[in-house]
Parts: sequence; structure tokens; C-alpha cells
Amino acid sequence: MSESGAIAFEKWQALGNDYLIVERDGLPWELTAARVQLLCDPHFGVGSDGVLMLAPSDDPEFVAELRIFNPDGSEAELSGNGAREAILYLRRHGWTDADEFAIWTVAGPIRPTITGELTCSVDMGHASTVSKDFPSGGEEGRGTLTSGGREWEFQHVSVGNPQCAIVVSRPELERLDLGALGPGIEGSDLFPNRTNVSFLSIDGSRVRARIFERGVGETLSSGTGACGAAVTAFLRGSQSPITVELDGGELEVEVGDDLAVTLTGWAQQICSGQLSPELAKALAAANQ
Repeated sequence: MSESGAIAFEKWQALGNDYLIVERDGLPWELTAARVQLLCDPHFGVGSDGVLMLAPSDDPEFVAELRIFNPDGSEAELSGNGAREAILYLRRHGWTDADEFAIWTVAGPIRPTITGELTCSVDMGHASTVSKDFPSGGEEGRGTLTSGGREWEFQHVSVGNPQCAIVVSRPELERLDLGALGPGIEGSDLFPNRTNVSFLSIDGSRVRARIFERGVGETLSSGTGACGAAVTAFLRGSQSPITVELDGGELEVEVGDDLAVTLTGWAQQICSGQLSPELAKALAAANQ
């Protein structure tokens, strides 16, 4: 908290994917699901696609620990856009002056490289087509499911969090009603922890993707969704690096033969401020 006792926050966005950033040591209470929901509410709170909470790390290897919360209060393992926002926030606020460093997430360590005032690349680790999030899947991670009265073939990709990538033609992609199709895929029994969903079309090393994000719904962009789409394209023969065009803009994804993934893009601050005493009081009361 600030010297006045007010709760400080910043709001950042990357390709239209906006997050509130708070520091754990500046909060007078635990960041519960109910409090996340209120903060993210566009009418009763500040309004955002989620909350990023940063805390010092006890391990000197890491500049900070990052936790990521969806607007429904659930915790996400990783977010490519959110990670870049947190990374550039850390650099701007003097947590580190290094161009290369590491931060800890629920999905494990990520290692960013600062490439400009508003840009960075992030070593997202290794993607996998096998994970606990698709326990019935084979080594290739492929399967079929039904949503909207239609059967879809999909590619499962784990990039810190689960991705369900579905390849369609470009004209069909633009016509799809993600709001109608997404919930049935996100909550499919195949995915015990729910899944993010990417519909995509592939044209060489360019991918056009639309994203339905777990705990969020249809979104302008998703960094891990872009990674999942790029890995899917790579597995189908696209050459790396792969440019992923999202509704909010473009991201570049490098995919290695071992499915090592590096995500490059930008993020910028929207505003900074302090929560009003009235909202702080409501948040204190929202303790469930």
C-alpha cells in the first residue's frame, strides 16, 4: 500500500488483452476469487480481463513471482500477454535493470528478454501434446469432440496451460460464433481442468486465430493461445517463426524442433491509480 494506506494498481494492455497489476505486499487482504471478480467487474470495479499479482521471490534466481487470475476468479497457469505486461512493469518499476531475467509462475519459470521500451520476447518453455489436462489423449494430442451440434477435430497443446486448437478454412473462421461454440469445448469432459480454445486457419508461416479463453470467453488476443495455434501450425509443416494474427494484433512465435516456444510482442500501460476508499471497503468485505 502507499504511505496513505491507499491500494495502488496499474492497468496494462497487450493487443487489447488488459490486466490490472497489483503488488501482493501492497494488499491488506488475500486476493480471493470474490475480490478478483469485483476488481474485474466493469461496472462495480475497475474492469479488466484479469489480475496480475506480483510478489518478491525467496529464490534469488527469480526477480519476482507472478500469479494470474481470470475475471471469474479462477487462477490461470500462464498468460503470454499478461506475462509481457508484468515483465515490462517489473522493469519500469526497478525490480531489475537486467535485459534478461527469470520470473516464477504457477506453470514454472519463464525467461524474458527486454527488446525495447515496450517490447520483449519470452521463453515460454517447451510445449507438449501430452499433459494431465487431456488425460485420455495419445502422444500426438489429437482428438475429436462435439460442440454446437457438430464434430470437430482438434490438436491439444500444453503451453503452461491447456490449448485446444481447431483448424478450419479462413472464410469459415470469420463466420464462427465463438460465444456459442466455446463453452461446450472449454467444458468438455475430455479436459478435466477446462481448456482454452483456438480456431485457426493456416497460410504458410502466417496463422489467423480467434480465441475463446478459459474463464474469460471470446477475447481479442491471447499469448498462450497464439503459442498453441503456432505449435499446431508447426506440427502441420509451417516454418518457424510463425506470425499469428489475432483480433487485437499480431504476435511472433518461434517454435523449435523440440517444441521450445519463444513469444515476442509488446505491452503498454493504460493508467495507474489508487482504489477508492469505497471500493477498498467493498473488497475487504468480499472475503469468500
